[in-house]
Amino acid sequence: MERYDLIYRLYDEYDTEQLREYQAFVDVFPAVDSRVALEHWQSANEELEHRKDEIRSDFAAGETFAEIAARADRDQAFTALDLEAKYGRAVNVLVLDVDETLRSAGGTDNEIPRDTLHVLTEFHEAGVPIVICTGQTLENVKGFAIQGLGSEIVHSGDLSIVYEAGTGVFTPGHGADTKQLLYEELDAEIRDVFDEVRSRVLPEAPEKLRRGCHLQGNEFNVTMKPNYETGSTKARETIDAALVYLIDLLADAVGSALEADSDNGSIELEGETVEDWTRAFYADQDPEIRAVLESEGAYPNLTADMVPTELTTILERIDVAYYEADAAEIGSLELNKVVGVERALDVLGVDDPFALVMGDSKSDLRVMEWADENDVGIAAAPEHASQDTLEHVLETDELVFDRGKSVDVLRTVYAMNRLARLD
Repeated sequence: MERYDLIYRLYDEYDTEQLREYQAFVDVFPAVDSRVALEHWQSANEELEHRKDEIRSDFAAGETFAEIAARADRDQAFTALDLEAKYGRAVNVLVLDVDETLRSAGGTDNEIPRDTLHVLTEFHEAGVPIVICTGQTLENVKGFAIQGLGSEIVHSGDLSIVYEAGTGVFTPGHGADTKQLLYEELDAEIRDVFDEVRSRVLPEAPEKLRRGCHLQGNEFNVTMKPNYETGSTKARETIDAALVYLIDLLADAVGSALEADSDNGSIELEGETVEDWTRAFYADQDPEIRAVLESEGAYPNLTADMVPTELTTILERIDVAYYEADAAEIGSLELNKVVGVERALDVLGVDDPFALVMGDSKSDLRVMEWADENDVGIAAAPEHASQDTLEHVLETDELVFDRGKSVDVLRTVYAMNRLARLD
């Protein structure tokens, strides 16, 4: 019988919804010291196994179909079947963004839901390495990873953290390769620019901006965060002003670097300023940045193709990122999530990756495009992801999930991997 027919039979003839409810209860039942509660859990677990046994006995690959029915709903199971038929292989590594992907401030109090954490634990137990890929600092990520997944998984040797959007990689349990500071591999010219911006960014900020924001505790990137609630009007006003200020500070640091370079000498600006050229360059790179510059009255009457070549050469290596009402940041384009993921996979020993890449931002999109271009994975994104990210996901496998429901895609891929075992 065709697999599609078997899946139809599975969901038509068995009460899979009730089965999933039992499975969810057994999986995420809180640890409580109560005999009555434990007896209730034991009763539910026995009923769960009884229902699974019915499926196990009725299907040739009964264990596989019992587990799929207990984890995935009908739509997820059929999507898994389509993915397995399309790619013919299982996902062997998870590459996961955190904020607004695994967790969402909109519906989960900014915590990773317990059902998501449990599914991640099951992937780990099945031997699938996990790469946490985030713009956050290492200490922040280590904290919630240990709290949510447990120290045993974090230090198992099968989990890696790509932090600060690719400036460093932390893979516990791998000796000298445990922590790799990728920013140390950049040339001195770029490191000097970042050092100057970092040393000046808060001391030289206008008083209103200095009081309204703070620096994220990064090792390398320079990230300005609002002191107000993310998404609020005050946060938006602060970050919009911070973006303009950060671009101008970057321009001054790059200008100083060029003037110090005897090969370049001074830049011929023809009456314009380095700040104007730099604003024009980044406005051309990102329509969101252009919109902020325009709204702040800081958009110059210039086009990117008019920027002096020697200035463009450096700016093309530096990324300016804008996250509405959340952050303004500069980072190195030579250090991005793709570079970090590749290094993490190397340390983890994943030589032939086929990854599930989940994320919501432009930095995650780069990883998704890398996976697509090299046939090394599939992509998923929340419904509120950036427009470009969402378009990429819709154009590939349409793995879009609701806010706070990353577990839906994880369950789909869990079912996909179960089906792949039957080949």
